[in-house]
Amino acid sequence: MLGLPDDIQACLFDLDGVLTRTATVHQAAWKRTFDEFLRRRDPAAREFSPDDYNRYVDGKPREDGVRDFLASRDITLPEGTADDPADAATVRAVATRKNVLLLRELDEHGVEVYEGSMRYLRAVKDAGLATAVVTASANGAHVIASAGFADLVDARVDGVVATQEGLRGKPAPDTFLAGARLLGVEPARAVVFEDAQSGVAAGRAGEFGFVVGVDRVGQAAELRERGADVVVTDLAQLLEGRP
Repeated sequence: MLGLPDDIQACLFDLDGVLTRTATVHQAAWKRTFDEFLRRRDPAAREFSPDDYNRYVDGKPREDGVRDFLASRDITLPEGTADDPADAATVRAVATRKNVLLLRELDEHGVEVYEGSMRYLRAVKDAGLATAVVTASANGAHVIASAGFADLVDARVDGVVATQEGLRGKPAPDTFLAGARLLGVEPARAVVFEDAQSGVAAGRAGEFGFVVGVDRVGQAAELRERGADVVVTDLAQLLEGRP
């Protein structure tokens, strides 16, 4: 019924791009952040692109995304502190600026969900499987509550939890493994649902029983290369038996 192996006991869902449509909001906030930063350094700098988002930022903790993207442009910044003003030339300041822009977008436009994903999440709960949201976003609780499906989520591992517990970000498997522990399930009995290449790699690195790649941006081949067992464009396809 769910398109999963028979021995699965839990489902671990990434948030942005899998359950909610906030991936486009994240990408817009990152683009504005990086384009403004790059223009201050060099008015002729090449702008942040969708490919940059998918390769260097998507699915990662904010500071990791800042480091990895800027490294691709041969830029290294000091780490800075949480007290840095948002326009300072530090990793923490650039990450802070992105989050300010993201929260502004969410407040103005709200959170949209993928209806196919909501159908699938309800079916998972009806089938008696445990559920967790595993996201790099520090705004995970805010997004889940705003989207209205908190009652369908048994556990949450987000950027706040990762910082508190010292968990490495994706593509390391730490956050997904933490989600499985919270649900009391062995990784081999859990499924990871991810739209980001880094997240799929994390699911494979954690030796989870099954990894579902969710292709929202035309990167099915890359998701398979990173370790997805199956790739769908919408989770409802799993209900319909046509991955």
